[in-house]
Amino acid sequence: MNVVILGCGRVGGLLATLMSQQGHEVAIIDVNKDSFRRLGPGFRGRKVLGKGIDEDTLRSAGLPQADAFVAVTNGDNTNLMASQIAQHRFNVPRVITRVADPIRAQAYREMGLDTMCSSLMGAGIIRSVLLGESPVDALRAYSDLLQELK
Repeated sequence: MNVVILGCGRVGGLLATLMSQQGHEVAIIDVNKDSFRRLGPGFRGRKVLGKGIDEDTLRSAGLPQADAFVAVTNGDNTNLMASQIAQHRFNVPRVITRVADPIRAQAYREMGLDTMCSSLMGAGIIRSVLLGESPVDALRAYSDLLQELK
């Protein structure tokens, strides 16, 4: 799989390293060159310095040829805007967006973006741990929370 990841924070850096170690073609974008230090020694992909809402930066990362785009910066606005560009301007087949705000996550999900709401996921997992449930139950709790928002 050819994947472009926006955001080399903890989540993006780990995802990029894992995907690269598994033999996938990976490009990761970040505005801060120091963020690339988070990439593990197994990272074999490309590091692209720039803004994820800039089409030239996205082209440099290979977005026109990408099978997937993942936006995991710490900014909902940046993630949502970059994901819409990937989906509508570059026609990337699979776009996944991290969003902290549950209401916005639902609204953008209804507009066709695959959103992962870190707030809902975190709340669901913590709830399950508090109740002594298994990690599988935590994932079910997250899924249940998503259904309640519909």
